[in-house]
Amino acid sequence: MPCGADSLSLGAARGHGGAQPPARRLPRVGARMPLPGGCCQTESGPRCGGLRQRRSRRTAGGPSRPSPSPRAWAPLAVVTLLSFASRFYRLSEPPHVCWDETHFGKMGSYYINRTFFFDVHPPLGKMLIGLAGYLSGYDGTFSFQKPGDKYENHNYLGMRGFCAFLGSCLVPFAYLTVLELSKSLSAALLAASILIFDTGCITLSQYILLDPILMFFLMGAVLSMVKYNSYAERPFSAPWWFWLNLTGVNLAGAMGVKFVGLFVVLLVGLNTVYDLWELLGDLSLSLVTLGKHLLARVFCLILLPLALYTAQFAVHFAVLNKSGPGDGFFSSAFQSRLIGNNLHNVSVPEHLAYGSVITMKNLRMAGGYLHSHGHLYPEGVGARQQQVTAYLHKDSNNLWIIKKHDSNTDLLDPSYSVEFVKHGDVIRLEHKETSRNLHSHQHEAPMTRKHFQVTGYGINGTGDANDFWRVEVVGRKAGKLIKVLRSQIRLTHLATGCILGSTGKTLPKWGWEQVEVTCTPYVKETPNALWNVEDHINPKLPNISLDVLKPSFPEILLESHMVMIRGNSGLKPKENEVTSKPWHWPINYQGLRFSGVNETDYRVYLLGNPVVWWLNLITIGLYLIMATCTIVAMKRGVELSTELKELSDVLLHSGGQIMLGWLLHYLPFFMMGRVLYFHHYFPAMLFSSMLTGITWDTLLKFCAWRLSFCSVGRRVCFDPLHSFYLFYPLSYGMVGPLASDPKSPMAGLKWLESWEF
Repeated sequence: MPCGADSLSLGAARGHGGAQPPARRLPRVGARMPLPGGCCQTESGPRCGGLRQRRSRRTAGGPSRPSPSPRAWAPLAVVTLLSFASRFYRLSEPPHVCWDETHFGKMGSYYINRTFFFDVHPPLGKMLIGLAGYLSGYDGTFSFQKPGDKYENHNYLGMRGFCAFLGSCLVPFAYLTVLELSKSLSAALLAASILIFDTGCITLSQYILLDPILMFFLMGAVLSMVKYNSYAERPFSAPWWFWLNLTGVNLAGAMGVKFVGLFVVLLVGLNTVYDLWELLGDLSLSLVTLGKHLLARVFCLILLPLALYTAQFAVHFAVLNKSGPGDGFFSSAFQSRLIGNNLHNVSVPEHLAYGSVITMKNLRMAGGYLHSHGHLYPEGVGARQQQVTAYLHKDSNNLWIIKKHDSNTDLLDPSYSVEFVKHGDVIRLEHKETSRNLHSHQHEAPMTRKHFQVTGYGINGTGDANDFWRVEVVGRKAGKLIKVLRSQIRLTHLATGCILGSTGKTLPKWGWEQVEVTCTPYVKETPNALWNVEDHINPKLPNISLDVLKPSFPEILLESHMVMIRGNSGLKPKENEVTSKPWHWPINYQGLRFSGVNETDYRVYLLGNPVVWWLNLITIGLYLIMATCTIVAMKRGVELSTELKELSDVLLHSGGQIMLGWLLHYLPFFMMGRVLYFHHYFPAMLFSSMLTGITWDTLLKFCAWRLSFCSVGRRVCFDPLHSFYLFYPLSYGMVGPLASDPKSPMAGLKWLESWEF
């Protein structure tokens, strides 16, 4: 067989007549691909002339790539129509808040009202929901208090319709991706059909949620990546630039909706690294051309996504300029920029001085103010002295006076000159309302073992050596002044060496359910042990506007990401909430209640189409077996026909990209410490559905001569449709007896005991 004969495309092998076939693309993310039977015997051997000519066409433009057959457009229109019909059917039902609509609908309202809030996800998805609501006539006045609240006269369909639109686009995206990878209409149709008739994808697309928005950008990035790869023979052409730039735009969108969008960034990154490595081995390319390839990818896949991602936060901060429920999660300096916040447009002395009356705010997420009150710790809880806590609200009991450790004079007396507090000074903090000093000793803290108790001690400012604290500013040298809002302060207890901090634990009723403050002997650079000065009163010092102390955009961008990351890692399940483990997801072990519990309720239950999900799971194992057998056969030099070589190429390289996408979107969840839910698997489910289309299409063509496989093919195509017919009430809603009742229309369909419909 002449060298290069195995480079016929599957489409060319099936009916492009006698025309010169276009060159087969270099493999993308996959693995080594030395094809047996030609003049290229091994990977390390000499390159054949055909391969060198094929690679040289990369810069010369080469022959035009084959456009999709006109036969592919009619099925695309059909699957797109079915996708939109299935997602928009009964979109208005139920006319009440379902599941996480209570969060993301409310956040859309915040954008319309320009009210600042906090969420653990980046802002793009919520901004788009708010924009959809605003453009469709929603006025942002519905409270989204809890699931089950009636929408009544509020216009919620615009936001649901926007999410349904993006969810409907997933099917044509999957169709075009599989068609481009496999050049097989049947593979593309099978992948699209699986997604059309999956009850889980339908349910997730019909409500005001971030998931359809995330999956839209994710699938858009994969499709764009595959498309620009297909123009590898025509680099720097207009279509190549278009798809490369669109890949970067979609990456920014995926990252801007949820941090799990980084998984598709990793997928595209691996593809790009492999692509550049292959280009480096092409001896026909000059170093200048290689540099152009590198710069194009740096600009389109790194700089462009980062610029767009940063721009999303710029819009987010510009729109949300009013004080709201998210203020307390951020630093005092951050809050000073919000209209309506008590720090906005306030004037205070800039630097801390002895005799100043201050409040100190803990830097942990939702950290409170250092607080004390006249109540004592109860018997059996450390020393029976005055309680010191962290309190989340403004209060006169948050006020403390800074005094020298060795003097009790009134430093606000006009006869005394102003003396500023510096980094490294030893100070005493006297509670303004009760005149007791901030104090610690080696009694155990009330709730946190091995931490020391913090109390209020002394009479009229007179105490003992356990009242002395060294004030240190993070990143400052000795002798530097301490700034209001901006300086991050650490208070080290002079006698024991422990550090004042807030544990975040809520005290019992004897502590008025405020937050525990302790002195930790474990020196760690954590926000729990850092404070900043917020209020500052000193009549002897000139006031300055807090506008000059407002953080810059890079600073608030960095702070918002730190708060989001801490919030994500600290997510815990709510009371009676159904959580799950990653191994539950591929087997469709347990769903999620979107609406209703009892017989009289309108019930919607998020559960994947069982046949679809179990077929996808079987396919993953089947793909690994087929890929292993194919690699072994090729390694052993088994002679394959041209068509079987093309099928092997599709299986290993096209299927390999999709398999890698599934792994990247699934395996990381096993390493996450945060609470997890069933819907986290759906991005990975998109990849497994596309893999099912490619794998079964390849298998049936491999075994086309076996009549028994005709019946298998029919089962693969029609069983998901029949399963959808049985389970569609889970998506579109049901009323009446539960599935455990023989009179229920869902009777007999509770195939797993863990299903709760």
